Amino acid sequence: MTAAIETSALAKHFGAVRAVDGIDLRVDHGEVFGFLGPNGAGKTTTIRMLVGLLQPTGGSASILGADPAEPASRARVAYLPGDLELDPKMTAWQHLELFGALRGAFDDGRARHLCDLLDLPAARPCGELSKGNRQKVGIVQAFMGEADLFVLDEPTSGLDPLQQQLFNDLMAQAKARGAAIFLSSHVLPEVERVADRIGIIRAGALVAVTTIDELRRAARQRLTITLDAPPIADLGVVPGVVEHAVDGVEVHVLVEGALQPVLTALKKSSIVRITSHDDDLDDLFMGFYR
Repeated sequence: MTAAIETSALAKHFGAVRAVDGIDLRVDHGEVFGFLGPNGAGKTTTIRMLVGLLQPTGGSASILGADPAEPASRARVAYLPGDLELDPKMTAWQHLELFGALRGAFDDGRARHLCDLLDLPAARPCGELSKGNRQKVGIVQAFMGEADLFVLDEPTSGLDPLQQQLFNDLMAQAKARGAAIFLSSHVLPEVERVADRIGIIRAGALVAVTTIDELRRAARQRLTITLDAPPIADLGVVPGVVEHAVDGVEVHVLVEGALQPVLTALKKSSIVRITSHDDDLDDLFMGFYR
């Protein structure tokens, strides 16, 4: 099957300023791809090239097997920009009707259902709406059609935790019917909950493409291991042990990689309990920026 998004050495330069350079990635149908990076890393520039709003200065990109600027392919893409601008005098519903007309189809019932689901006051002028409610307008316009590809730039900005969960449910439904989702964010935990794979961008360059499971396996784990007697082994020489401390029958370790060498070193004692503290995923993620 043709990839939903495929790029090759995609690059964009503004004169002497390099925005992004050498972006190679593929997003498949039925996949949530998290695109992670801090503000200014190049996420939005990449997205604008993917949806045909910017022309690359190098490389190539295709969405749904066609040029991003091709009207037929763009009609199958739902795009939520990170800086969605709304006319303050128009109501939320008037915007939804406009977006539907521009896309070429407007499902009135689906749009009303999403407004009710997200508790969006659609009859109010957008100039009177909070940041969260303005963001809901963008979410409704993205999900009120049956798009094959969703390109979402910082989509949960301004949403409370309940609305974020409803948004995640909408993504899960779209994924279940085979749509591809390209989700940009600078918040690792947000993407970690929903993404199948992630790409990490730093200073305009793609520094990693990996699965969440692979990221977890590479992350450090902080454990407290309770034994039936003080340990005999010298954990300082055990592969993967970054830090360790012994407090009576409790062993505190920070382990990078597999746990088996630690458990093997402690096999002369009976393990009563293993308590796992938060994996240092955030530390690993931030390591890509150091």
